[in-house]
Amino acid sequence: MVSPQDGPLARVPDMPPAGMAPPEVEVRRSARRRRTVTAFREGGKVVVLVPARLSAADEQRWVREMLRRLERGESRRRSRARKSDASLAVRARDLLGRHLPECPEPASVRWVPPMRTRWASCTPAEGTIRVSERLRDMPTWVLDYVLVHELAHLLVPGHGEDFWRLVHRYPRAERAIGFLEGVSAAAGLAIEPADDSAPVD
Repeated sequence: MVSPQDGPLARVPDMPPAGMAPPEVEVRRSARRRRTVTAFREGGKVVVLVPARLSAADEQRWVREMLRRLERGESRRRSRARKSDASLAVRARDLLGRHLPECPEPASVRWVPPMRTRWASCTPAEGTIRVSERLRDMPTWVLDYVLVHELAHLLVPGHGEDFWRLVHRYPRAERAIGFLEGVSAAAGLAIEPADDSAPVD
């Protein structure tokens, strides 16, 4: 098990995902790590694990390289749903069948221009879901969480326990919430966390 020593937070301004603010990067050095470098997302930042012996110059080179690799891998996993309203609706119905089979089908699911305080919105009475275009360039699992969140509102309009039980059927719900909170904070957006008092929808 790696026992890292946390390094200082660093920002790498020239490698942000398309349409997003530069990521916050935390470098963690480990004496047990000899040759490998690893990167992963943790909440709203990217953590890069490096060997303790690495020079400062090599550290920066590897941070940039791992950000490139992380973004490239996430880009490959991004959904076709971002291409059109029709594709987005197909994705939503697929998620409905897998995670929320008791919920009614939406009448429409479509992309809309970025909203000031929300990632998406749902009007249960009309069965309509609107998804912010800010999500087009985010990883598929984040978009999927937002769709599941809005689909759950077709059955439960509020943010009570019944609603969250439905949402947490999606296995990456907590991770996606952390990701969105991080993006919102880094970009200075007025989008609040997804909780009962400050819903995203």
